[in-house]
Amino acid sequence: MLIVDLDPQGNATTGFGIDRQNRPATSYELLLGEAELAEAAADTAISGLSLIAASPDLAGVEFEIIERPRREFLLCDAVRKHVATFDEVLIDCPPSLNLLTVNALVAADWVLVPLQCEFYALEGLSQLMRTIERVQRALNPRLVLQGVVLTMYDRRNNLCEQVAQDVRGHLGAKVYETTIPRNVRISEAPSHGVPVLVYDQRCAGAQAYVSLAAEMLRRGAPALSPVAPAPSPGPAPSPGPAQ
Repeated sequence: MLIVDLDPQGNATTGFGIDRQNRPATSYELLLGEAELAEAAADTAISGLSLIAASPDLAGVEFEIIERPRREFLLCDAVRKHVATFDEVLIDCPPSLNLLTVNALVAADWVLVPLQCEFYALEGLSQLMRTIERVQRALNPRLVLQGVVLTMYDRRNNLCEQVAQDVRGHLGAKVYETTIPRNVRISEAPSHGVPVLVYDQRCAGAQAYVSLAAEMLRRGAPALSPVAPAPSPGPAPSPGPAQ
């Protein structure tokens, strides 16, 4: 499996313990055509899992590629010709709707939306859905909305319950039954450079992700070649643990 970290904040990169000295090339060089996928993919501590690290330079890459021909297809062109090397490809998007996100959606076969159970996240969901629909119509007709996962869920919070009800009422079966709770062990795991399932697989957060994986298998998720989790429609998170 390969993870492409396309977020300038680099939360996925940090969460897998990839330090700056061990980054042969990044998704920035991959996007600009300055590195091949095989050069940029670095091994992680998880067997069978590789990662293409993010770079802070991604924050300004939109200005560098805006005049390029096929600027929406740069990531697709870089990844698709090597996709057979991996069983699955996951693209971690930035927490905003920009040209990086469009590149991820054009390269992807399906989208998984992590949605924080907060008011501002709910406000941005319709804008995200419109972006996905525009990409489907104009750039990538094979793109499918696989589903929405409710994150940072707290049953004791009435607002969380209201957001969950509103999203399920609007999107129905597209919303996964499994929810990811607020959990301190999930927050701690990135500081140790490992996923929460390695850090503490018995905690409530880790077990929620196990349940989510099982639900995805039951639903018959399509082959991932590649997948782009859409940016959370909520406010951009500060540097820290990825969702």
